[in-house]
Amino acid sequence: MVETNNKSKETKSSKKSEGLSKFEKYLFLWVGICIIIGIIISQTVPGIGEAIDSWQIRGISIPIAICLFLMMYPAMLNINATELKKLGKNPQPIILTLVSNWIVAPIVGAGLAAIFLQGNEQLIVAVILLASSPCTAMVLVWGYLAEGNQEQNVITTSVNTITIIFGYVPLVALLTGIQNIPIDRVALLISLVVFIGLPLLLGVVSKKIIVNRKGEEWFNNTYRPFIGNVAIIALLTTLIVLFSLNGTSLIENPQELILVSIPLLLGFAIVVGYNLLITKLFRLKYREAIITVIIGSSSHFEIAIASAVAIYGVGSVAALGTTMGLFWEVPIMLSVVYLGKYLRKRNFWLSN
Repeated sequence: MVETNNKSKETKSSKKSEGLSKFEKYLFLWVGICIIIGIIISQTVPGIGEAIDSWQIRGISIPIAICLFLMMYPAMLNINATELKKLGKNPQPIILTLVSNWIVAPIVGAGLAAIFLQGNEQLIVAVILLASSPCTAMVLVWGYLAEGNQEQNVITTSVNTITIIFGYVPLVALLTGIQNIPIDRVALLISLVVFIGLPLLLGVVSKKIIVNRKGEEWFNNTYRPFIGNVAIIALLTTLIVLFSLNGTSLIENPQELILVSIPLLLGFAIVVGYNLLITKLFRLKYREAIITVIIGSSSHFEIAIASAVAIYGVGSVAALGTTMGLFWEVPIMLSVVYLGKYLRKRNFWLSN
């Protein structure tokens, strides 16, 4: 009875906080519009790129840093230390997800980038950054829409948030080093501290304070949706700024965005396929399997964009390359949700 009541409360509080609004559902469309707006600004407002790029402190763009911080903070509100105590309850799906996130996806991404992006070092790094950063935010929405095991979802995203702190920089350094691509590892580490470490600290502290003062229901149903909207605005603002700085070069060389999309799309297909097969082979039930597929196949595009900006600058090809990960992720992950539901009807996995 207690478990049933808890699930009922969780369902009620999650409907408002985890559902996908129409705006979020068509995020890829707004991304495209922001790209166009940025390019138009670059062609109609003389000197806008130089003006934005001049607002820097030790090479870090202040406008972009603010936007990226606002993008990262909401994701850190998802971490739940109490859920980590449940790791031993059913570890298999979580272990399979971690293997996909930290071994399969990075190797696939780096390999495809080496094949299709030879001679384009910044684009290769962009793909590696995306492939080496497991998502900790939007997967909660995708899992909710797919009717997956949200307890497993929260546990896995919490684990991923912690493992990013320790695994992200070494993994990116390893994969770029294998391909003899020099990167500023100090800048990469700084981006991790500023855009993961600080938002994580602020997220844990602010969540504790707000829940204690206003209650968990207000936190989930009012505060988190509001901060989520701020994050989306910050994301779209970042895209406008990035493309206003590079509008001219994109008009002259549009093939770069098309080129980087090839390994990204192939990578999605391979990793999703791998996760479908591995969850089938390990005989997972639907609600656990679909969460493994979703988290194991997604990317943390916010930290990838932040890292590219920190390493190469706000007007770099690498920064633009990482935005394509965002552009493709939304429609692809929605497709994975619908594919999962279709496969459930076809009894691809065991039934819950």
